[in-house]
Amino acid sequence: MDLQRLSSLAWNHALSSFGEEVYLKTGLDLTKPVSFSALVNERCNAKCLYCDYWRLKEYNEMSIDEWKRALLSIKDFVGNYSISFSGGEPFIKVGFMDLLLWCAENNISSGVTTNGSALTLRNAEKVVAARPFNVNVSVDAPIAEVHDYLRGSPGLFDRLSAGIRNLVQERERQGAKFPIIIKPTVNAKNFRYLPEMVDWTKKIGASCVYPQPMNKWTQETTDDLWIEERDLPELENVIDHLVEMAGSGEPILTPPKILKLIPDHFREKKAPRDTLPCRVGARNFFIRPTGSVELCHHGFASVGNLRDQSARDIWYGQKAQEVRRQTVQCEQLCLVTCLSQKTLKDKFTMGKRLLRSRGG
Repeated sequence: MDLQRLSSLAWNHALSSFGEEVYLKTGLDLTKPVSFSALVNERCNAKCLYCDYWRLKEYNEMSIDEWKRALLSIKDFVGNYSISFSGGEPFIKVGFMDLLLWCAENNISSGVTTNGSALTLRNAEKVVAARPFNVNVSVDAPIAEVHDYLRGSPGLFDRLSAGIRNLVQERERQGAKFPIIIKPTVNAKNFRYLPEMVDWTKKIGASCVYPQPMNKWTQETTDDLWIEERDLPELENVIDHLVEMAGSGEPILTPPKILKLIPDHFREKKAPRDTLPCRVGARNFFIRPTGSVELCHHGFASVGNLRDQSARDIWYGQKAQEVRRQTVQCEQLCLVTCLSQKTLKDKFTMGKRLLRSRGG
């Protein structure tokens, strides 16, 4: 991503923060979405124990042409923006690679989260050609046995490791600059490996690691993967070690204050008072494979659908207004990426971290 586009996005975030403050203090809605994410599909070639998508009996998803129309509708509304694509596994959607290239051609900055299985050298070449602002690779442990167990896919660790090397090689060949971020889903089976994950990230040539805790989405998360009270002191020691490592310059992207809240996430505590009110409803635009739009995907209703509504009409519609008011009152402790940047200062701090980790 070039500096001109970064400056434009930074300006959008500044305006968004102003709109959030006006809304929270007066109720006057001058907000515009600034954080865009999209599930392009729910189909997946892995069977992660903490995910239900691969267990679905039916799938309903927009075509690539519908995605293009939806993305242009957003651009008509907010101007330049960036969007994070994920799935399922996005690279198994026919035409997804073309969508990444189309975004680049239409000045829409895109990033992608993948399980790494499809990052062949040929695909890595196309991904780098699309000049993403980041590529996130889901890696749960630095050893195959643990990772492949959690992902329900024997051999996946070896395939993703080769894929990351392909991406690093192609990024260097094309002279591109973007971070390759390793994203472990923290749970009872892998939290002890997190410090080793930092070393593995550097060894394989990725840019940084961004641990995030899992949620209770499946029976396995409740029965086998949730970090129980007896193990929380050990988790706290691991977190303290990660914070020390980050302070000494190790490539850990998760902000220290978010790392320190991970044990409370597993205690299922409410959000600390100094992190409230929640701002997600005044900034987030989350798109499901069907085109359904949510301001928060943790239990709040859909606010519209891009298949038959414009992004502007959805954002300022009655449903969005209702959900926006509800999210402001929410006290749930959420540690996903979009909520870890509460203030404008937090956003700029994260931006500087990303710039330092772009590689190339």
